Amino acid sequence: MTKKAFREYLKNNILILDGATGTELQKKGMPRGVCPEKWVIENKEVIMDIQRGYAEAGSKVVYACTFGCNSIKLSEFDLQDELEKMNKELVRISREAVGNDVWVAGDLSPTGAQIFPLSNYHFEDIVNAYKPQVKALVEAGVDLFVIETMMNVNEARAALIAIKETCDLPVMVSMTYEKNGYTLNGTDPVTALITLQNLGADAVGCNCSTGPDDMTNIVKAMKPYAKVPLIVKPNAGLPKYEKGETVFDMDEEEFSDYGTLLVEAGANIIGGCCGTTKAFISKLKNKVEDCEIKLWNEKQGSVLTSERKRVFIGEDNPTIIVGERINPTGKKKLQENLRNGNMDYVVSLAYEQIEKGATVLDVNVGMNGIDEVGIMRQAVEQLSTYVKVPLCIDSSTIEAIEAALRIYPGRALVNSISLEKHKIDRLLPIAKKYGAMFILLPLSDSGLPKDIDEKHNIINEIYSHAEKLGYQKEDIIVDGLVTTIASNGNAAESTLETIRWCSDDFGTGTIVGLSNISFGLPERKLINTAFLAMAIGKGLTMAIANPSDELLMNIKKASDVLAMRDKDSLTYIDSFGKQDKIKVKKEIGQTKSEMNNGNEIDVKQTIYEMVVNGEKETIVDYVKKSLDCGDIPQVIIKEYLIPAIAKVGELFEDKTYFLPQLIMSAEAMKVAMDYLDPLLEKGKDNNIEQKKKIVIATVKGDIHDIGKNLVALMLKNYGFDVIDLGKDVPKEVIVDKAKEVDADIIALSALMTTTMLEMENVIKLVKEENLRAKVIIGGAVITDEYAKEIGADGYSEDANMAVKLAKKLTRD
Repeated sequence: MTKKAFREYLKNNILILDGATGTELQKKGMPRGVCPEKWVIENKEVIMDIQRGYAEAGSKVVYACTFGCNSIKLSEFDLQDELEKMNKELVRISREAVGNDVWVAGDLSPTGAQIFPLSNYHFEDIVNAYKPQVKALVEAGVDLFVIETMMNVNEARAALIAIKETCDLPVMVSMTYEKNGYTLNGTDPVTALITLQNLGADAVGCNCSTGPDDMTNIVKAMKPYAKVPLIVKPNAGLPKYEKGETVFDMDEEEFSDYGTLLVEAGANIIGGCCGTTKAFISKLKNKVEDCEIKLWNEKQGSVLTSERKRVFIGEDNPTIIVGERINPTGKKKLQENLRNGNMDYVVSLAYEQIEKGATVLDVNVGMNGIDEVGIMRQAVEQLSTYVKVPLCIDSSTIEAIEAALRIYPGRALVNSISLEKHKIDRLLPIAKKYGAMFILLPLSDSGLPKDIDEKHNIINEIYSHAEKLGYQKEDIIVDGLVTTIASNGNAAESTLETIRWCSDDFGTGTIVGLSNISFGLPERKLINTAFLAMAIGKGLTMAIANPSDELLMNIKKASDVLAMRDKDSLTYIDSFGKQDKIKVKKEIGQTKSEMNNGNEIDVKQTIYEMVVNGEKETIVDYVKKSLDCGDIPQVIIKEYLIPAIAKVGELFEDKTYFLPQLIMSAEAMKVAMDYLDPLLEKGKDNNIEQKKKIVIATVKGDIHDIGKNLVALMLKNYGFDVIDLGKDVPKEVIVDKAKEVDADIIALSALMTTTMLEMENVIKLVKEENLRAKVIIGGAVITDEYAKEIGADGYSEDANMAVKLAKKLTRD
């Protein structure tokens, strides 16, 4: 199927997908703990019966049962060598079941691996885990692809890139969102949509985790920005426990009623996930097939994204300050850190600029004597994990820009693309491939334009090239091309006219590098600030500047008010409204500190901030310094480390932090604790408490362990003795280990509705063996109600709550 045919179908039809696969397979006898894909191949009549049922109920698309058939997932069952054969056979089975009138989608799912720096898997490892699967599915003859149940937008990007670099079939991408409206990594639906549709997804949406009621709000949020069809595949409500089985709280009638609301909200593609059956799909099709089709949009606006934030540019939005300080030119300290591959200082510069008001960060690591491509990749990996704001990728080396765009978990800005042949021929297609916006620099191979007319001609010619690749004017920011007023008295007037022309006539946003205007003059900040105010008056939307310049930032805020870009003057009032305003100490976690004078107070604050900020590389140096200042290990743990990780927990609870930040902070504390533990052993005469023992495991049949690993790490950081048994652990192994170590708590994790029932089997065995251990449970599909129904002693929805629960249950 072509992308054009896919889109044409959706202009005239609501596309009906299939329903659940996993829960249906389990009902039909698939045991827990097996490789589902292998079991389906060995019992093909089961899946064929399910998929025939969906086709008869009205599904136009069925998902081939290739959900976990990537190399990383299959390696959990030592089946990676059978990847090609299994994928092809699973497609063949689906095609035999539904024929040629129903489309068969190649189904890609999460690998279960985190991406560096949260694990040892780099972005390219994830791309390469998907590519063999994609190749096999294409050769097997799938009609299209679906990337589903994604919790990490960058893993979704990796799967999408793997498909784009293999074939030209349509691709639907579906994220899964928590009850709070974010993915596990902190991405909201609109940010995910903008990132993925610009990368080339043919449809974007959500599936699993929640029922159709919650998904209605997600669709409503996405629709105003959707340039592609929207997909929804909700569960049959929420899971609950009844008579030894997991059931869902919606019947097909209620589910199909919500289907109508989803289509009215703007969904173009709809089906069912966990708990739905052919009866659900039949009712759903009957309800929605006559609904009015709400087409997607032609535009989304000028917008950049990171993994956890989106920034709209122009129109009524405030002028964007692009922080310029991550650039080694003239900065010896930054140069030294880049040569050593130390990204802590780079991240500290990022935090400092964000705190001062930068909403985008320019990243340039170009200097002699380094591997610029490798260092740029490291910088982007670290910055995209630690900071929320989008990045502007800045380099004269095309390979460095491509390396950054490939791994960046959002929609970046490229600085810059001119009419120079190598930029137009090489860099422009790269920017488009990765969905980036770009700064249009009105230069050609002949150099600077001679006059304003030539500048306008160059701008038009560059845009003509970009338009052929699919760019719109909202995807481009024109550089006003500032030259120094000291050597060219017309410099300011020429740039201001370009800004006005772009804003009023040409229809694009604009950007300037402010410092160029004042080069060679005294009191440069006065010239820069005055020029910024004039430029904002002409319509300037972005400026590359140093946000630490207080005068410039204050004038920028005032200019936004006067140019009607600060609605109701709210930003201005927040900054200056209280004349007696006391400057409050900046929030820990927004800046990285450095030790000033080496005294005890600075060391204590630095250790605290290093945990909050996840600075694991150098934290031991400061722990040693604290010991040199006379602190004993117990003091460092109780007064520095524990309060810091508690602060991290607070930031996680109020959604300032998400999974990546929680992991990085926990790992920083673990590094410090690993150093201190042997010293604690030496000082046992200091009345150290006996650690409470916790046995933790992902239950039999479930091979997901990201959440479990984080819980184990957090519990260790709070002083518990944690015995981690891993994933897919039989009940007998869990109970035997708990008996062996006389555990205080058994902590169980399950991510899937098909494996959550195993938790009850563990609890029953604990009671049969009369263990004193309390049992706590958690995981994406687990609820407090379910915990009570199966007799667990407690439920935790995340790692921070698990610590609180464990402390409560072990309190003497």
